[in-house]
Amino acid sequence: MIKERLQSLNRSLYPRHNFFAPQWIVLGVNNICNLHCKMCDVGTESLDTTFAQNLVGTQPLNMPLDLLKKIIDQTAAYFPKAKLGYAFTEPLIYPHLIESLVYAKQKGLYTTITTNALTLKQKAGKLIEAGLDEIFISLDGTSEIHNEIRGNKKSFEKAVEGIEALNAYPNSPKITIVYAITEWNIECMIPFLDFFKNYKIARIGFMHTQFTENEVAQIHNTKYGDIYQATISNVQELDFTKMDLKKLLENIQTIKKQSYPFEVFFSPEMASEKELELYYFQPEKILGKHCHDVFSNMMIKSNGSVIPSHGRCFNLTVGNLYEDSLENIWNSATFSKLRTDIMKAGGYFDACSRCCSGFNGYTAKQQNG
Repeated sequence: MIKERLQSLNRSLYPRHNFFAPQWIVLGVNNICNLHCKMCDVGTESLDTTFAQNLVGTQPLNMPLDLLKKIIDQTAAYFPKAKLGYAFTEPLIYPHLIESLVYAKQKGLYTTITTNALTLKQKAGKLIEAGLDEIFISLDGTSEIHNEIRGNKKSFEKAVEGIEALNAYPNSPKITIVYAITEWNIECMIPFLDFFKNYKIARIGFMHTQFTENEVAQIHNTKYGDIYQATISNVQELDFTKMDLKKLLENIQTIKKQSYPFEVFFSPEMASEKELELYYFQPEKILGKHCHDVFSNMMIKSNGSVIPSHGRCFNLTVGNLYEDSLENIWNSATFSKLRTDIMKAGGYFDACSRCCSGFNGYTAKQQNG
């Protein structure tokens, strides 16, 4: 609690210098994905958006192993408690994954992978041997629903086979499943939880859609577009008017009354239809208090460039590992200006209104009083 209070004071009183180490070093180890997800700019080939550019807009295709080892060395030296997150675009098809995980473990770092799990079964044993600590698996419904959303007729089945392969080991990494709520899978939420009752899962999280609509991007760019350019994000195939919010609320309330063998959480927490309508139909209204991740994360792309937070943030280069160290980049002039500007704006820019980074411990009820 004392540390959290000091971090809050740092953000509000002196954001130009972050006195606290990053909690996450996010890795964009490759620029390719093996699925075609309907709610993702990469999957819909909307490659001119900020989100897509942060995920697949960089060369080389795969982060060189020497660069990744440099990141691991510097993380161990400067920020040994930070978690190393293999997150973008699909880490399980990164050719240097296992070797780099072994190296990170030798350096005493905590490692995580965020994956669609399409090839998890084949990699499970090697991941455990490499000492992977935690894995986040993206699944958006049971078989028929998930496979339709992800554009692969066997993606759910292959992911489940991968989970089963991990569960076969007594020392398997902690497993979290993340379910992105969209118009296509509201009906499937409870059957999804029931399906995994007999699996060794630590947590299942339901994430409300994260997006930027064109009007919001335009409002943002009139104020901040000269430095922090925003674009639409993850809305090309979504139609929020088709969201059955009554059913969504009913499912949320039912789930919260049930007991499951794993933790179940929602991000953000919303407890009324009014709150859901605010989230999905009034994206110009900013929720939460401030962005957490620009003060706790940085992401490194395959070419060594560093951007704030993670793939959903602005395509703003705050440094490059070929030119400077992680320690210096964490408080670089560009990074410091972003933190200062975002706090001057009240903790968020307009285009941040439906990003996941503001919802740590947030409930819409807090916003509404």
